[in-house]
Amino acid sequence: MAEHRTMQRGALLDAARSLLSEGGTEALTFPALAERTGLARSSVYEYFRSRAAVVEELCAVDFPVWAAEVENAMEQATTPVGKIEAYVRRQLDLVSDRRHRAVVAISASELDAGAREKIRAAHGGLIAMIVEALGDLGHEQPRLAAMLLQGSVDAAVRRIELGVAEEPAVIADTTAAMVLRGVQGVPD
Repeated sequence: MAEHRTMQRGALLDAARSLLSEGGTEALTFPALAERTGLARSSVYEYFRSRAAVVEELCAVDFPVWAAEVENAMEQATTPVGKIEAYVRRQLDLVSDRRHRAVVAISASELDAGAREKIRAAHGGLIAMIVEALGDLGHEQPRLAAMLLQGSVDAAVRRIELGVAEEPAVIADTTAAMVLRGVQGVPD
C-alpha cells in the first residue's frame, strides 16, 4: 500500500513538472493534476493540501539536483575563474534541459514563504560555492559580488525562457563574458 502511495505521489510530481514546464505556475491546478494522473481531484488533496505544497515538495526534490549539477561542473574546473564560468554556464545549460524546466518555472513565479525558503536554502549552497571562488580571486566583497553574479544568471535565465532573438548559447557566452570581464566584454 505504501509503495502504491509513493508511486502515485511520484506521478503527481511528474504531472506537476509537466504542467509547470508547459504553462508556468498558472497551469498547475488540482483539476489539471487529476486529469494528468487519472486520479480523482479529491485524491490529489490526499497527497497535497494545496498548490503551494506541491511547489514546496518540487523545490525540496528538484532544487538539490540542480545544485548538484552546478556543483559538479564547478568541481571539474581547476581555477577560480573556471569555477565561476562553470557556475554561470551550467545553470544556463540546465534551463534548456527538460528535466529542469519546472525548476525554472518555479523560480520565475510568485511563491509563498515556504517555497521561497526552500529555494533560498538550495541557492544558498550555490552562492556559498561562488563566494568561495570570488574570495580565492581576491574579491573585496565576495558575498555581494556573488549575489550580483547570480542576478546576472537569473536575468539570462529569464531571457532564455522568453525565447528572444538570441540563441541560448549567445546569451550564455555574453553572460559569462560580462560576469568574468565586466562591461568591457570579450577581449579582441
